[in-house]
Amino acid sequence: MSKMIFVNLPVSDLPRAVAFYEAVGATKNPQFSDDTAACMVLSDTIHVMLLTHDKYRQFTSKKIVDAKTSSEVLICASADSRDEVDGLVKKAVGAGGSADPTPTQDFGFMYGRSYEDPDGHIWEVMWMDMAAAQSAMAQA
Repeated sequence: MSKMIFVNLPVSDLPRAVAFYEAVGATKNPQFSDDTAACMVLSDTIHVMLLTHDKYRQFTSKKIVDAKTSSEVLICASADSRDEVDGLVKKAVGAGGSADPTPTQDFGFMYGRSYEDPDGHIWEVMWMDMAAAQSAMAQA
C-alpha cells in the first residue's frame, strides 16, 4: 500500500480556504469534512486537512502562528511540466493567493515557483527532468 500524507493547516475562514483549494485543483472529500474541517484531496496519496483554529487547537497546545508573518512550513508538490507549474501559480493567484513569495528557480532541468494561499501558507510547485537532473548531478 502506498503511503499517504495528510498536511494539516489552520485556516481563519474555512469556506474561503475550501474555495481556494478547489480553484487550484483539489477536491473536497465530504466524508471527512464538516463545519470545522475540510479534507481536500490533491492526489490519491496527498490530502490537505483545512482546520478552523478551534479544531486545530485540539491537536496541539502550541500557539498557532500567523503564516503571513512567520514561517511554519514550506510544502512542495511536483508537477508534470514547466507549463503545469506556471498554470498552478496562475490558478492560485486567480483564486486569491499571491504569486512567488519565494524566488523562481530555473536550472534548466528543474523549474519551480511558489504561491501563498489566503492564510499565508506557502506552496512550492516543482518540475524536474529526472534524466537531465541525474546527468547534471553526475557531472558535479
